[in-house]
Amino acid sequence: MKTTTFKIEGMNCDGCANTIKTLVESEPGVQMATVSFEEGQARILYDPQSTGEDRLVAVIQKPGFRVAGRY
Repeated sequence: MKTTTFKIEGMNCDGCANTIKTLVESEPGVQMATVSFEEGQARILYDPQSTGEDRLVAVIQKPGFRVAGRY
């Protein structure tokens, strides 16, 4: 398993954070996601053999959020 943390822009409320969490956790290989509106970030635990950071970025950006960096 691998953990990555993305800085996310465009979240306006906890509902945005919940949307991202739901979308990311529905991806095959993702075990858990913690998304914080207050911190503007998403921490994701995933299996790198099933998915990758590029795919996770695409999932986050699809509804209009922006991944501004990785920690």
